[in-house]
Amino acid sequence: MAHSHQDDQQGKTDAYARLHAQFGWQVGLHFNIAQVCCGRWAAAPDAAQRVAVREHRVGQAPKTHTFAQLQQAANRLSQALKTQGVRRGDRVAIVMPQRFETAVAYMAVLQMGAVAMPLSMLFGPEALAFRIQDSQAQVAVCDATVLDALRLARQECPNLHTVVTVGTPAQPAPGEWDWASLLQHASPRYTPVRTLAKDPAVLIYTSGTTGNPKGALIPQRALIGNLTGFVCSQNWFGFDPWDGQQPSEAVFWSPADWAWTGGLMDALLPSLYFGRPIVAFAGRFDPELAFEILQTNQVTHTFLFPTALKAMMKAVPQPSRRYDLRLQAIMSAGEAVGDAVFAYCEKELGVTVNEMFGQTEINYVVGNCARLWPARANSMGRAYPGHRVAVIDEAGKVCASGTVGEVAVHRLDVHGHPDPVFFLGYWRNEEATRAKYTGDWCRTGDLAMSDADGYLWYQGRTDDMFKAAGYRIGPGEIENCLVKHPAVANAAVVPKPDRDRGALVKAYVVLSPDYLALRQQASSVPAFEAQVLKDLQQHVRGLLAPYEYPKEIEFIDALPMTTTGKVQRRILRLQEQARAEQNNSHS
Repeated sequence: MAHSHQDDQQGKTDAYARLHAQFGWQVGLHFNIAQVCCGRWAAAPDAAQRVAVREHRVGQAPKTHTFAQLQQAANRLSQALKTQGVRRGDRVAIVMPQRFETAVAYMAVLQMGAVAMPLSMLFGPEALAFRIQDSQAQVAVCDATVLDALRLARQECPNLHTVVTVGTPAQPAPGEWDWASLLQHASPRYTPVRTLAKDPAVLIYTSGTTGNPKGALIPQRALIGNLTGFVCSQNWFGFDPWDGQQPSEAVFWSPADWAWTGGLMDALLPSLYFGRPIVAFAGRFDPELAFEILQTNQVTHTFLFPTALKAMMKAVPQPSRRYDLRLQAIMSAGEAVGDAVFAYCEKELGVTVNEMFGQTEINYVVGNCARLWPARANSMGRAYPGHRVAVIDEAGKVCASGTVGEVAVHRLDVHGHPDPVFFLGYWRNEEATRAKYTGDWCRTGDLAMSDADGYLWYQGRTDDMFKAAGYRIGPGEIENCLVKHPAVANAAVVPKPDRDRGALVKAYVVLSPDYLALRQQASSVPAFEAQVLKDLQQHVRGLLAPYEYPKEIEFIDALPMTTTGKVQRRILRLQEQARAEQNNSHS
């Protein structure tokens, strides 16, 4: 690009326009994720020194694994899976936490031309059984801690004939194989399958608002489609886009589960693609431990979802006093960060958060890049280079700026070329795939409005918006306002059915640690909560529109969350509906 660093500092919005105008996709006929994420680095002269995965261990030094080790282990697992009958196109379930063997499993499956099917460690037997049976997976690779749940699931999955377990108990059941012994007897040499760019690579199940989960089938080429969003949200990930210098050292970490798109496609695979180490930690998220992970591993780039950042802000208001951090970029997604967290990251961490938007089917399409154009607090950002994104109405027409509509992504980029980021379709569900599109626009189910500069402003899910007393309410703005109050660790806003107004604004609030301590010390808990409720209502009323303050607040120990850290407002909304129906039946 004929563009100077000085130009970039003087007019970042110009950088955005030029990036789009000069960008073009380069997708060949053949492409394989495992080859670009591991194979090519393992063939490099420094393969035995270049770190791929750094496992964080509490109270111990991190354990590092090189690309040479990653490739050799992947080759052994590919050979072992081949002996178990896995062929090109077959689905292989991966039920693993963040650990070295998880990266090995993905590389092994993908270089075989098979389809990796990530499953969360939090899934119970029923959730596992549905996905395994629906996908017709015959082999699963799992961590020993979920083996009991997987054994129960196998009772409903007659096709699942092989389970490879990291840390199998002394008495494996029929069809169960120990990872270590299986790899020990397998050859370290394997010839990868030459896959097409359009071949399926990953099958990820997404939970809808109704019905069973749908399996989104992701092609090999989708990783290419992800990369512009990754490098922009990570402020170029240590590369200098202007002067061509050698990239600075970069270390990536995210608590995002590698079984989720945000952990797999936004963290693990892009980090390996660029030959950089990614930190793996298999434990539960803890805000203070998160800071320790960042410090111990000298993490430079990270993806932290808003719930994590909120918890970190509340737990450690002034991190620079306790930790020596090396952060260069923070990306966040899933919910709006909110200006309180945005300001905290700028002031206390010295990093501007790049908010991003995408979904499993079409990932990493919209976001901010503080290095190349101004990031605006609470904004979803703008379309990343290579993606044509708009807000459309029900008929599929592009909405005027300032008008709320549904975020959609066009099959073709601004130059009229196919966008490689798209999923292939929902697994064995053509009807749902068709319903996802209006013409060439792929609908996201998320509402937003665009401003005159092309920034998108999130308004909620199509099923999260509601009307109260004739006003259209989006929960995000109210939740953001509540979290600014020191009493609130997290909040979720839903409609409460009301005969006169149709619905009332109700907030579920998780108290902050400080206020939980104050509640324990209070002589009267009901009186304490009543005062906090009144304070919170006044707080929101003073900052937002009068009709937006929560008429009712319920204090709750924890909000229902998805495995990816998103608040499940739907569960709370259904709870309110059930309560209303019960009250009506008694009246």
